Amino acid sequence: MNRRVTIVDVAERAGVAISSVSSALNGRPGVSEATRSRIQDAASELGFVASLRGRSLSTKRAYAVGLIVSRDPDVFEEDPFFGGFLGGIESVLAGRGYALVLQMSTSSDEGAARYRQMALDRRVDGVFLNEIMVDDPRIPLLLELQLPTVAITEAESQSFPAVVRDNSAAIRDLVAHLVELGHRRFAHVSGPGEYVHAGRRRDVWREALRAHGIDDDVVVEGDFTYAGGAAAASALLTGPAASRPTAVFCANDLMAAGFQARAQDLGLNVPADLSVAGFDGTALGTYIRPALTTLSTSPRSLGAKAAELLLDRIDGIATPNLAAEPSVLVVRDSTGPVPVRAPAPAPAR
Repeated sequence: MNRRVTIVDVAERAGVAISSVSSALNGRPGVSEATRSRIQDAASELGFVASLRGRSLSTKRAYAVGLIVSRDPDVFEEDPFFGGFLGGIESVLAGRGYALVLQMSTSSDEGAARYRQMALDRRVDGVFLNEIMVDDPRIPLLLELQLPTVAITEAESQSFPAVVRDNSAAIRDLVAHLVELGHRRFAHVSGPGEYVHAGRRRDVWREALRAHGIDDDVVVEGDFTYAGGAAAASALLTGPAASRPTAVFCANDLMAAGFQARAQDLGLNVPADLSVAGFDGTALGTYIRPALTTLSTSPRSLGAKAAELLLDRIDGIATPNLAAEPSVLVVRDSTGPVPVRAPAPAPAR
């Protein structure tokens, strides 16, 4: 078995001290450019690969960043958004020699405790803060810890550098699309009320409806899951036909898929009897039938921008907030003209 090439071997080949090799290979000052080049050539000739442990000890970094998702662990099996988001993060981290420490929590308080432990254990050099909640306990904690943090938000962050995703224009486009189709009775299946972004989507949706002179809308709180979308459909669609919405906007594609499936189980045709739209633009919307009208948000790009911003902050680069790719309305088959007359009441099942 071949012996692993060490920093001592590189120092001997280049004819320099071990400390000079460490400085040269870690990009630190203290060696001339000629010496740095000679050391790099020696390392390349020997096939030297720096160990992460040695690199971490030398630079006092963990070469890892943290993300704690405050959701049920099943979310990674069910919601395609997270696959794209994590893929975007990894595409940047891998190129800069960093790893992602991913953990789950069931509440913001538990998430705060996990962030504290990450910092105390020096397991990460910085963290992502996503799905910010009203009065989120993680914010004062991360400010106290002075741990480099990047927020992923739908509004400007006052506490941390942020990747800001503004969905207002796309939501207004969706409302205009539905109004042009003749709809006047609307419902919104929101995310949990404690999430800031869920409240913002709800508020923008309602403001857009009011701009068209429409007050006839209902909000049902969901939980971003398929089952939550189905439950919302049961609540909204089993009453008298005259009181049921003809167009529904769900706060993510997964809930929209559950809502649409339950509506069809109740005997309603989408979109002839009911128009359904989602949010995220994941591939899921193209797999169901009819294909889902949605607001495309490019989760992979969102993750990549967040990773770029966080690594720059760790390196001490004062990069300004980044704007995520704007959401875009993608019209597919699940939205159509308002029914000429309301369908017969759907039976409760």
